Amino acid sequence: MEFRAVLRYARMSPQKVRTVIDTVKGEQVEDGLNKLKFMPQKAAGILEKLIRSALANADQYPGVDVDSLVIRNIFADQGPTLKRFRARARGRGTRILKRTSHITVILTEDSV
Repeated sequence: MEFRAVLRYARMSPQKVRTVIDTVKGEQVEDGLNKLKFMPQKAAGILEKLIRSALANADQYPGVDVDSLVIRNIFADQGPTLKRFRARARGRGTRILKRTSHITVILTEDSV
């Protein structure tokens, strides 16, 4: 059985989130959470909270051993981009793109 948690409109670029995702994908949940705890990136805190949410979703089902869960997949898709302008020299303006992400975590029971 698989359990998931989704965070939409996270105010962080998917490119930055994916660098942290690669370190925990395929790990046991406890090992992944320990790695994320000591990472300095902002995305690590967001992912830690999201994995704990998926773990809480799994805990709602009777007969599921939460200690044997594995992070099967995590992916970050691009959300809508907020477009802003910054004033520049000579009366010009340049566009600033504030990117957002949709992050999905999928946990499964260990098949070993």
